[in-house]
Amino acid sequence: MTGQRDRWAELTGGQAGEEYARRFARLAASGRDVHGEATFCTALLKPGARVLDAGCGTGRIAIRLAELGHHCTGVDVDASMLAVAHREAPAQDWLLGDLARLDTLGLDSDFDLVLAAGNVIPLLAPGTGATVVGQLAAVLRPGGLLVTGMGLDAAHLPLEEAPVTLAEFDEWCARAGLTLRQRYATWSGDPYSDGGGYAVSVHTRPAA
Repeated sequence: MTGQRDRWAELTGGQAGEEYARRFARLAASGRDVHGEATFCTALLKPGARVLDAGCGTGRIAIRLAELGHHCTGVDVDASMLAVAHREAPAQDWLLGDLARLDTLGLDSDFDLVLAAGNVIPLLAPGTGATVVGQLAAVLRPGGLLVTGMGLDAAHLPLEEAPVTLAEFDEWCARAGLTLRQRYATWSGDPYSDGGGYAVSVHTRPAA
């Protein structure tokens, strides 16, 4: 661990797993599509791709991606979230770990796609963003994709203001050797306009 609590832990105390799962169960029961992230990622992937869900939470996205035929590993620092993931999909790979120290988990560097959805980037521990992006980039194969979704204002975050701007995030990605390929306003692929409150970004690691 980095020794500094991430913003998610400050907000939840690391005990949010069951309530988080219930919230999405209620959304699904109401008829809402709760698989937008998985659908988005699948459109970028060949069948049977290797995916790392970084900050996987209760495993909602990774489980759906596995159902769609991909090979998914989930990593999260919140044990209460991973407990739900283990219960819902015990055969999948779930790892407890800090994204700032991803290199300590023994992962291969051949993932086709690394996903950081659910405001993972803005809710990291302060000062660790560039390190985390570097760690995520390091496990991508050449030509692999980093896909992120994050709020950019208080309306799209559980915070009073956004701790990260797109310019800062793109700089972290550039330092990690990644290039911006596409950017959208939603997981449905709506175009992103400057000043928007939410961004879905696709960065790529250049092919060797």
